[in-house]
Amino acid sequence: MRPGPRRSISQADIVDAAFELLEQKGMAAVSVRGVAASLGLTPTAMYTYFPSKNALLRAMVEQLLSTIDLAAASDADVAWRDRVHALARALLDRLAEHAGSLVLVTSGPLDGKHALGLNEALIAGFAGEGMPHAEAARAAVAVRAYVLGVAALEAAERAGRETPDDSASGTLWSDAAAFPLTEATTDAAGDGFTWGLDRLLDGFDRRAA
Repeated sequence: MRPGPRRSISQADIVDAAFELLEQKGMAAVSVRGVAASLGLTPTAMYTYFPSKNALLRAMVEQLLSTIDLAAASDADVAWRDRVHALARALLDRLAEHAGSLVLVTSGPLDGKHALGLNEALIAGFAGEGMPHAEAARAAVAVRAYVLGVAALEAAERAGRETPDDSASGTLWSDAAAFPLTEATTDAAGDGFTWGLDRLLDGFDRRAA
């Protein structure tokens, strides 16, 4: 008897194949049937690994977040702001590594082990500064929302750079003089991500005080 699919392929193989589809064809291509076809499996065989598309997407999110170093974020010898910055930057960098990752992490609740671990580390950082747990949880949500917002803007900019120039795109910027403040500050933003996160944390500081 030929061995079943579990003996010849792993869940990690399936998740890797799903990421390949995500990067090559976009989120719409990431389906049980699509991933199964890319691996030479039947959709029925796929269900022995993941009972639904949502289960597959959650596994992808978990793999995406699994490399974020949460142990470093709990180091009491590191200032809490530095820990929050490290976590936020790690999440932003991870989202930038995979095309379509932003759509992936907003496809459902972030309730897997690694996703909850990231949230736990953020809450612990704020709570360690004397912030009540309810406030710390809201602060953690605000930081995650900020990171996702910046990731969306950066993804849009990358997509714009990768799109060949044409007459339509040229027309959009033909009247740049009508937006003098934007034109004058295009190269002045620097590391806007760090600046914005610091202002957010300043607000939490003032509220805690």
